[in-house]
Amino acid sequence: MLKTPDVLLFCCVVGAVNALYKQWIPDNNYENKINWDKEAVPCGNDIVQFSAQRQVSVFVETTHAVREMRLPADGEFILNSGAGFYVVSRQEADCGAGVMTQFKDSESHQWFNPALWQAAATLDDLQHVKVLFSVHEESVPCQYDDVVFKASSSFRVDTSSSKSTIPVKSVSVLGRMFDSRSEFSQYLSSHSGRLQFHGSSAVTVGSPGCGDPSGCDCGNSVNHQWICSTVTCATLSCKNPILPVGHCCDVCGAIVTIHYTAAFNLQTYRQRVHHLFLVLPQYKSMQLGMSKVFKSQRLMGIVPFGTLPEIQVVIQDGEEGTQSDTLAWDIVTDARTHGSNLGIIGAEFQASSGSSSNQSRGSAGMVVGVVFGVLIVITLIIVVVVLIHMGIVQVPSLPSLPSLNILRRNTDVGELGGPLDRGFDNPIFDNLNMLPDIPGLCRTETNNSISLTQTGIHFVNPVYDENETDFNA
Repeated sequence: MLKTPDVLLFCCVVGAVNALYKQWIPDNNYENKINWDKEAVPCGNDIVQFSAQRQVSVFVETTHAVREMRLPADGEFILNSGAGFYVVSRQEADCGAGVMTQFKDSESHQWFNPALWQAAATLDDLQHVKVLFSVHEESVPCQYDDVVFKASSSFRVDTSSSKSTIPVKSVSVLGRMFDSRSEFSQYLSSHSGRLQFHGSSAVTVGSPGCGDPSGCDCGNSVNHQWICSTVTCATLSCKNPILPVGHCCDVCGAIVTIHYTAAFNLQTYRQRVHHLFLVLPQYKSMQLGMSKVFKSQRLMGIVPFGTLPEIQVVIQDGEEGTQSDTLAWDIVTDARTHGSNLGIIGAEFQASSGSSSNQSRGSAGMVVGVVFGVLIVITLIIVVVVLIHMGIVQVPSLPSLPSLNILRRNTDVGELGGPLDRGFDNPIFDNLNMLPDIPGLCRTETNNSISLTQTGIHFVNPVYDENETDFNA
């Protein structure tokens, strides 16, 4: 397992003045005991074996005695001045009985594994192990970073990714710095280059440094899934873990969001936060990373319409994340108090403990979203009106509806819109002409014996009519 040096907890800078240096941690050095399966450098009584089917480039710093060495089919030794191998004729007293020890396979070391890189603001900080903390996407070299492979070492790295190229500012190998695309491409095609770099993506140099004082986008979001596939997230015990932009795992701590103007300078603000807070005894154990991120904006919280740049400050202080609340409050208070002098128009934070801080000016993203949405609606209305006026778009005419009075004049239509229910047909009384000539039964309308109304046909029964003579009489 790789051993990394203790981290000096510092804040990450998206270099507005100086680019970050990202150094590759693993190496293929013969003298590094973690490169051997017995966790020890071979001595004169041991049999040294390299996998026959693997390609390997090994840096040898000094002279070593061996009993026997089995080499790979394709590989190289890069010998430091005075380094080499020799075979001893007798047993070495301090080497033990001798074992067969094998050089570990380095094929699985991936460029986009955040755990295999360390970052620093300067080369001197790299040498003194003053490394920086940052989110996973920015732990891997960004497009404006200088990549460093240790001078006295060799390596093998898999550069496979979702893209065909991996752009960076420069690459340093064996003490030589490449910032010319043609020169580095020539090195990659050499035997050493093919042994050290392999994979589906080609590393390219020559990208310009960040020229924006407020910071630049790292450019690794396109490989977010590739990066996170190499990360194993730990189990957390805090109340409400939070997920920073560009990170693969939830964290216990706090996220401070800074809204800024054109006068904001990330380098200056980074130094301010470090000198005001991180040097204090209560905050020396904190991990703090600072960078520019682009958060997705949604109209009314639903419709995406763009991104808004913000400064994200990620604070971690262990599994509980309680101390990070205090530091987050201090940073927000300082930003609100002195924001006009720093180019800051708003600041708020959210914490895994459940605490949060909001500011009306910090809701700039929501205000911009609402205004932008209203403008879109107004623009669409104006465009439609103009098109109708020009005759390009025609409004279809609606079919005329029948008048309610006409419906009511139709005696065949009932009050509920259906046909009028007349009961059953009576051929006698439905048709007056069919009535027989029976004495005493008048079918004329003048006698009102039979009457037609809008609701039906009514007739007078002569049997029960008081004006008629009893039938039996």
